[in-house]
Amino acid sequence: MSVQDHRALVADLRQLLRVRLIDPLDIVAGEAVPDAFATIASAADVQAEVWAVQLLDGGSVIARHAAARIVAVLYPGDDVFDPAASWWETPLGRAIATRVGHPGAEVVSTATAAAMLGISRQGVADLLRRGKLSAHPDGGVVSASVAHRLSTFDQQRSPRARTDRVHR
Repeated sequence: MSVQDHRALVADLRQLLRVRLIDPLDIVAGEAVPDAFATIASAADVQAEVWAVQLLDGGSVIARHAAARIVAVLYPGDDVFDPAASWWETPLGRAIATRVGHPGAEVVSTATAAAMLGISRQGVADLLRRGKLSAHPDGGVVSASVAHRLSTFDQQRSPRARTDRVHR
């Protein structure tokens, strides 16, 4: 991954940590704990850097664990993690898709695979037909095959250029 990808991921993680965790804590703590916001914000900035390195440059096990922690912290809930298609276009979504695949599913729908790859569902069907992606016997696309497909391409290109290359 490029320096630009790293910077974009760190900025995305910092923003998510602020909006989803720090700002609500600041509202709850209010003036009762005046220094809490600065301390937590500083720690979150460091953690964003750590997660970015683990996700982009760590081994596959480290990247998978980082993705699991990030999703658990930033998207908690009782339901299975199932982000909107647009989430896969964010720096975090692209990094997780490339390094891990779908963090909550071994098999994804054609629509989710398309969102992860930045192509149409027909494009996914074509890649499945040509053996460029792995179909699951019970239907859907094997998430790891989507990650493998993404990891074989130059991630420095724009999403449109990446889409054009994914079809080759």
